[in-house]
Amino acid sequence: MSLPPLVEPAAELTVDEVRRYSRHLIIPDVGMDGQKRLKNAKVLVVGAGGLGSPALLYLAAAGVGTLGIIDFDVVDESNLQRQIIHGQSDIDRPKAESARDSIRETNPNVEVVLHTERLDSGNAFEIFEPYDLIVDGTDNFATRYLVNDAAVLLGKPYVWGSIYRFDGQASVFWAEHGPCYRCLYPEPPPPGMVPSCAEGGVLGVLCASIGSIQVNEAIKLLAGFGEPLVGRLMIYDALEMSYRSVKVRKDPECPLCGKNPTITELIDYEAFCGTVSDEAQAAALGSTITPLELKEKIDRGDDFVLVDVREPNEYEIVRIPGSVLIPKGEFLNGEALSKLPQDRQVVLHCKSGGRSAEALAVLKGAGFADAVHVGGGVLGWIKQVDPSLPAY
Repeated sequence: MSLPPLVEPAAELTVDEVRRYSRHLIIPDVGMDGQKRLKNAKVLVVGAGGLGSPALLYLAAAGVGTLGIIDFDVVDESNLQRQIIHGQSDIDRPKAESARDSIRETNPNVEVVLHTERLDSGNAFEIFEPYDLIVDGTDNFATRYLVNDAAVLLGKPYVWGSIYRFDGQASVFWAEHGPCYRCLYPEPPPPGMVPSCAEGGVLGVLCASIGSIQVNEAIKLLAGFGEPLVGRLMIYDALEMSYRSVKVRKDPECPLCGKNPTITELIDYEAFCGTVSDEAQAAALGSTITPLELKEKIDRGDDFVLVDVREPNEYEIVRIPGSVLIPKGEFLNGEALSKLPQDRQVVLHCKSGGRSAEALAVLKGAGFADAVHVGGGVLGWIKQVDPSLPAY
């Protein structure tokens, strides 16, 4: 369905702006009126990472007048494979500042507003309020539900995108005209069920594919042309090079945007999504050692087996010396139990501690009472013990 323009047009375009946006102006669907609306628009991009990078650059190039960036992270070398708004010289700089500088180089006419704090239930309304549209470039479920709920309660549309390995999804959620994110995903997946990009990886160029779809939808909403992805989920498979669209209907029983909403304020989204299961938290309590403590065990010659529960491709990148690989999935299906000694202590680790805590819960339930896991995982080992190893 087509929707009316989200933004009123600015009074005029300067001579320089006419030259800059000439390829837009000669498109009848955009024209002077549409470009003036873009100039008058205020768009907030949540995250200056994989999706936020192409989204910010193309929104700026398109002439969106005000761009807000919310990101509290700093640029890491592993970001550069896909977060193309940052460069080598930006490593260790705040992502929001790095993104601002790239935007200014792309289009100096754009006003950039930085929000360098972590988005949470306490500041979301205040940050979102001045903007016409939200573009969600986040990579975790807790923030996705937070963005959705804040946008619905404020009556604002937002463009959502998601990426993982070779697969991407995009949609427009606007409760006034269609479903919200909770209509599509009423409940978050169980903790540890869906790997993050940091755990499973992502093809760098996939960010551009989905990020550009998000910008396309944002421009259509702001200027009021075409049929936006309201009530539709676009699914992209980069391996098969295929797109397909799935209808998403508004759930009349949705607790947020349904007929009788029960969610009327923002909640604790970390608790709602649960980054680690209750079982894993209980297992890790009192059974967690630090990377330095692991080093001490190795130096003393303690008799134990060190098990890496990551995936084989991660194990190839970097490993703690002496570790053996048994992926977390083998703990969850029970295959790992027959591979572990009963007469030696088992020490588990993963990349940062989440997956090893889940595997530890399985071991504790199977009677491995003295099993422990390494908090911080291999990244902690690199930081605290052996900085010469590559992080990822």
